[in-house]
Amino acid sequence: MGFLTGKRALITGLASNRSIAWGIAGAMKREGAELALTYQNEKLKPRVEQFATELGATVALGCDVADDDQIEQLATDLSTRWDGLDILVHSIAYAPREELDGLYLDAVTRDGFAIAHEISSYSFAALAREFRGMMQDGNGAMLTLTYIGSLRSMPGYNVMGPAKASLEANVRYLAQSVGSQGIRVNGISAGPIRTLAASGIRGFKKMMTFYEHTAPLGRGVTIEEVGNAAAFLCSDLASGITGEILYVDAGFQSVGISPYFANQD
Repeated sequence: MGFLTGKRALITGLASNRSIAWGIAGAMKREGAELALTYQNEKLKPRVEQFATELGATVALGCDVADDDQIEQLATDLSTRWDGLDILVHSIAYAPREELDGLYLDAVTRDGFAIAHEISSYSFAALAREFRGMMQDGNGAMLTLTYIGSLRSMPGYNVMGPAKASLEANVRYLAQSVGSQGIRVNGISAGPIRTLAASGIRGFKKMMTFYEHTAPLGRGVTIEEVGNAAAFLCSDLASGITGEILYVDAGFQSVGISPYFANQD
């Protein structure tokens, strides 16, 4: 029996079986959770429904988080299938591709900045507002995914850096808002992984090489490792943890200068 047995988890943003969301879904399924998935639009519906079948998920529902009516409808639709929710996973981020070209100030626009923050950060609060009512029995957990680009400038990450910084602040404020209802809110800052989303970052291959030479473990991390950490954070084993950002990055964030580069001639 897994440590999430009896838990019901809604996982948003699963669009690829190479994604972190897939790793999270797999880990939660392995630990006994019952899963529900969302898809953004009709184009993605068949793919996500196939993922649901592979994961044994009982529910797959549509929701574009840019639309408050759709978020409200998602909560309504899920409540007709489940009488409660234990885990909410927010794995959604977006910025227009042109916002990620070149240096930050050369690319950022008012509209692009607003879109990145709305989809990547505000949507977590919007989902939390709608679903907290289903999580009031205690021991609920909300989880989002962030990146070290929230704290340090990263080539090609641009407007997503401020958006992820906003998301991390969201974690802390949401933790305070729903803590009295027995709901915990945390984030995972994962190291770079060769996912579909990462493919949009120019120079990603070179960044991975630098990362592997810098991280204390000498490698990147896998979606399975992030998934395991997510399953733990959303379980009763982590009942005293809220408002935190957990780094699952092979130790990269702890390093100032890597010995590898310090010893280069």
